[in-house]
Amino acid sequence: LLSAAPYIGNNLVQWIWGGFSVDNATLTRFFTFHFILPFIIMGVSMTHLLFLHQTGSSNPTGLNSNFDKVPFHIYFSFKDALGFILMIGALACLSSFSPNLLGDPDNFIPANPLVT
Repeated sequence: LLSAAPYIGNNLVQWIWGGFSVDNATLTRFFTFHFILPFIIMGVSMTHLLFLHQTGSSNPTGLNSNFDKVPFHIYFSFKDALGFILMIGALACLSSFSPNLLGDPDNFIPANPLVT
């Protein structure tokens, strides 16, 4: 994909790969990138929410919209907690009353010592 970029495509591919072919350095770079990327996304999201909380959202109409706002902690926290409790309860009932329902059918085949 990077090699399709005009003029610098081949150089980009060699720089990302760490050479002329995929090697141990390439795998290390991609593993490191794959590990660090969620933390970077989380940091950027938290920074975005911090700035959004401090300055507020833009209002192109210029009208005061404070009367439409609902406090987060009372309503949404209770709603999320109720949903969490219901889902954990459903999972507990499912795992208690029919534990084999979500199992893989291959696990119920008896082992044959002559084949394995």
